[in-house]
Amino acid sequence: MPVCDPVTLEIIRGAIRAAQAEMEALLERTAISAFIREKKDFYTALFDAGGAMAVGSNVPIFGDVTGPVLKHFPLAEMQDGDVYWYNDCYGSNGAVSHSNDQVFLAPVFHDGQLSAFVMSWAHFSDIGGLRPGSISSDAADIFQEGIIVPPTRLVEEGRTNQAALEIFYRNSRYPDQNRGDTRALMASVELGRRRMAEILARFGGEVVADALAQLLARTEALVRRRLAETFPVGTVSFEDAIDADGHGNGPFRIRLDLTRTEDDRFILDTTRTDDQAPGPVNFLMNPDVPGMALGLFFLGGDPGQVCNAGGPRSLDEVRVREGSLLAPRFPAPLGMRGLTMMRLLAALNGLVNQGGGGAPASHSAYVIIMFRGKAAGKPFLLSDGVGVGYGARPAADGIDAVYFVAQENYPVEFLELGYPMRILSYGINRDSGGAGRWRGGIGLVREYEFLGDEAILSMRIDSVDNPTWGVGGALSGGAGRAVINPGRPDERVLRPLSDGNRLRRGDILRLETGGGGGYGPPRDRPAEQVLADVLDGFTSREAARDRYGVVLDGDRLDMAGTAALRGERVLEAAAGGV
Repeated sequence: MPVCDPVTLEIIRGAIRAAQAEMEALLERTAISAFIREKKDFYTALFDAGGAMAVGSNVPIFGDVTGPVLKHFPLAEMQDGDVYWYNDCYGSNGAVSHSNDQVFLAPVFHDGQLSAFVMSWAHFSDIGGLRPGSISSDAADIFQEGIIVPPTRLVEEGRTNQAALEIFYRNSRYPDQNRGDTRALMASVELGRRRMAEILARFGGEVVADALAQLLARTEALVRRRLAETFPVGTVSFEDAIDADGHGNGPFRIRLDLTRTEDDRFILDTTRTDDQAPGPVNFLMNPDVPGMALGLFFLGGDPGQVCNAGGPRSLDEVRVREGSLLAPRFPAPLGMRGLTMMRLLAALNGLVNQGGGGAPASHSAYVIIMFRGKAAGKPFLLSDGVGVGYGARPAADGIDAVYFVAQENYPVEFLELGYPMRILSYGINRDSGGAGRWRGGIGLVREYEFLGDEAILSMRIDSVDNPTWGVGGALSGGAGRAVINPGRPDERVLRPLSDGNRLRRGDILRLETGGGGGYGPPRDRPAEQVLADVLDGFTSREAARDRYGVVLDGDRLDMAGTAALRGERVLEAAAGGV
């Protein structure tokens, strides 16, 4: 007999979700660095007394965050007022997947009993290493990517180990920024602790523990049911690839096999994935990540569900091969693991589609650029993550110009006020979305005029040689590219994954980001929707004709011409033509 009744369960579900969201809001409003405050590169979560995530941000890259701390600090030794801290990728088995991400975790006590945990995690812009920003395609090992913090008791019963923080700050080129971001994380964790304590005081430890267990079981049951509805007994496979590693190597292929056994066990095997890269595109994948990603897809935004550890529990086994791109050996570099992570998520969608599950087409990997330089004699660091197009869905176009999940592109006003930049243009990258019955999401165009003294530019673009794939006869999304001084005699196209690109005052960077794959045959897209895309600037007139078979007369449809062109294409296909 459940201790927590159904009505109370829903109240507690809403309360913990609200607490987690409030932690996010506080972190966003109090952080110093732009990547946290403006880009919103942070996550928060609440856990049960055993460390299983009960509710977290809807982000599919969470691993076992509490496990690394519990390995070093037994539950019985934890005290009220403790806060634990780490960024150790290899020591956490990929719970943190590159060193810039800092985890702050605190236990919550009720009536003297450890009853829950709360966590805040954010990307710090510079933690030392080879280059400002701590991430570079030139990195050859993780030591070149900044200071490594093993699981550490930062606060013991309310007393902060300030010396440990000073060591951390001393390793950054921008220590004041890190001080402010640390305070924001600590405040977020303290808020979460207070809110969770209030929930425990209101409902009691036994009722809350049972509620969290029920929520975990509910998510696991739903995801397992959806897995069974999607995948027949047997094995389905999917393969995808990233272009390069920044050291002249590539492509690197991700190969996934999902097996459903006769007794309904689900096993994800990644062992056929290519070997690890010399460059920093390795993704140390925590075994919980695939289940979290599949869980979020199958939950599908259901307001009655929460993102929790029930997703990872739905997979009975996740197999990795040490020395592969998804399980690199220490000390392989990891800083640009975002490329591989995004392709892994796309490949998981590909697996679902192989089973007939209706997942989106492939998305582009969000673009990261870094300007490191001087303006008016003072150093500056601009880390800008720029949105891309996401894959079309079975009944909707792909999402346009999104960075990652709900994270945002920097506003023009913010960039021009805070950095030696003038933004000359900012808009959509026409024709970058893959043509289909449902169009792939559109990427962005942004032009930066550099107004400082000197700068070095780092680029991270993927899906150039291995474009985002479409589904059901749709076309691939367009590729991104970066050009210095477009149209001028000194124009040069940058390598998509590169560092050390020098800029001088007056140089212009034109950045174009890629789009998502389409869904379904392009000539099944209603001509009226194609016209609307042309008038909105998403599709060119040439693409309307050549990709969609739609003929325009000025700003109107030429219905007779469209019918004739689409009819010709149907006849060609029936005859075996293109």
